[in-house]
Parts: sequence; structure tokens; C-alpha cells
Amino acid sequence: MKRQRLMRVIENMGEMGLKQLVVSDPSSIFYLTGINIAPGERLYALLIKADGGATLYNNRLFPLEEQDGLTIVYHSDGEDAITPLADSVSEGALGVDKTWAAKFLLDLTGRRTGLRAVLGSRAVDEARRLKDAEEVALMRAASRVNDAAMADAIGLLGENISERKMASVVGELHVKHGADTAVPQLVCYGVGCSEPHHDSGPATLKEGDSVILDIFAPVKHYWCDMTRTVFYKSASDEQKKVYETVKAANLAGIKAVRPGVPLREIDRAARKIIEDAGYGRYFTHRLGHGIGLDLHEPPDCSLSSDAVAEPGMCFSIEPGVYLPGKWGVRVEDLVVVTGDGVEVLNAYPKEFRIVTPK
Repeated sequence: MKRQRLMRVIENMGEMGLKQLVVSDPSSIFYLTGINIAPGERLYALLIKADGGATLYNNRLFPLEEQDGLTIVYHSDGEDAITPLADSVSEGALGVDKTWAAKFLLDLTGRRTGLRAVLGSRAVDEARRLKDAEEVALMRAASRVNDAAMADAIGLLGENISERKMASVVGELHVKHGADTAVPQLVCYGVGCSEPHHDSGPATLKEGDSVILDIFAPVKHYWCDMTRTVFYKSASDEQKKVYETVKAANLAGIKAVRPGVPLREIDRAARKIIEDAGYGRYFTHRLGHGIGLDLHEPPDCSLSSDAVAEPGMCFSIEPGVYLPGKWGVRVEDLVVVTGDGVEVLNAYPKEFRIVTPK
């Protein structure tokens, strides 16, 4: 067990008035125990008690080594998996996380009178959103992998490689440089860049296209995420203007990051640059999202966020401008809030760039 992390969760439980919590999210269980299991449809749950007790309910298909501070209760396929958990919870409020399947929750509450299930995700989410030194080091290392993959990917751009093929190639590059696995990437050319979450398809490059490479992968379980926009062979004056505006917004967002600053103010600092340039209605999404063991996790960096920057928070700064039916630009970096400011995890350059294949 990661005792310091567990105690943070228990402290958060106390602030929420919870004496017991079921954690089912595999990423959160890994965060607390170092155990990595993909259980599929099977019951997999960590019961945390306010007195520090932690019990993992796990299928025998996934045998584990014993560890101090953790009790493991096994079940087999075909056995009643819920009864041991039902026998261990107390009457009253039971926190459950947002990912627990209804089939398990309803089975549990149906067996125990006096049990009241409440959403308890915040106890773990608020612990996870403040990365410790070990996690920050892993995030730095993951971003170095992404820097290397980005450099290789931009060097491969050419007329003969489609969005879909480049998305596959980027996944292979991530693995080459040390990622845990290849995952689908977001690669956009030309008009595809006008859609913030474009599905990479058969489009190929032509002169004057913008190219958005939004690339990400897990590295030792921690995610990297970065976006760079380049232009193929040539760029118009407006393309350069929009690019420089988006880059300035990215830099303004980064500059605004420091402990004590509401995340909505960081979003506002970046958004104002784009609005002042006349493109505000084309910046159609939040400035950023938290990242760590999941690609998207708390805190949310948006105008509606109620979070305040604290040391250890890690999130993206990714302003964009998307001109419908034409093209678009996004520039994204990951940042970590430090004791007195901010650390940018990405080192790959973000200067305006026209790519011409050799």
C-alpha cells in the first residue's frame, strides 16, 4: 500500500463525512496499491475504512503477492462475489466511485438494509490531482517520450501518408521511445484541423494545409499529451496570424499558472488573447484538463472550474482556433504547478513552422 496516498484519501473521506469507501477504478486502485489489473466485467473493488483498513476484492484469475496493509479477498468465476463485500460494509453512508458498475452496486445495496450509497469519487480524485514527487518525475519522463515521438512524426510528413496512417505511425513511435502501448492518435490535415476532435481518416496532405498532431501515450502508467501545429510547404498570412495568436494564448496561460490562482483565471488569461485578436468564437473548448494515471482527470481548467492551483497539480494548456470548413490551430503543453510557479513538461519547440519534405 502507498500509505501516504491512502491517508490523504482517508482525510478526504473524513471531510466528506464518510467512514467507508468502495474504489473500483483500476487507475485509482493502482494509485493506492501499485496493483495493475484490467478486470473486464468481473468484480474488482478496494474497500477503504476510516480506521486505515484496506481490503481488495479480486478474482482468482489475477493472483497477487501479499503486501503489508492490504487484505486480499478472492473469488472465482461463478462464485458469489458480492457477499464477502456486503458482510464487510457497515450500515449508513457508503461512498462509491463514479466508475463502479450498477450491477455490483445494486446487488450490494439490495442485500444490506440501512446502507446508503453516495458518490465518493472526490475523496480519491482530490488526492490524485496533487502529484507527489515520484509522480511528477514519471510525468516528466513521459513527456520526454512525447517530445521524441513528435520530432520523428513531423519529420515523416509528406503527401504519401494519410491522417490515419500517420496516427498509426505515431503510436509505433511512442512504443519505440518507451511508451507502454500504442494508442489511437489525433492527426488532422487541412479542413480536418477545423474540428477539435477530428477523426483521423484517409485525407492526405496538400500544399497550404495546417497539420495538427495531438499525440499522447501512457509511459509507466502515466500519460503524456502534447499538440503541435505546423504548415505543409506554405502558409497564408492569416494562418501565420492565427498561429501566433494561439501560441501567445498558450504562453499567457502558462504565465498565469502559480499557486493560489483559480484555474478559471488561467483559462481567462489565455482566452483573452484569442478574443482580442477577433477569434474568440472559434475557441470552442476549455483551456485544459488534468492528466496523470488517466489522460483526462481532475482538475478541469475552464471558465467554470472551481479549482485553485496547488503545487503538484498537472494539467494541459491547449488553446485553439478552429475556422469552420477551412483549417485550425492548437498548441498544447503540460504544466505542473510548483511551490512558486510553474514547470512546463514539454520541450519540443512551438515556433511557427513550415514543413517541406526532403
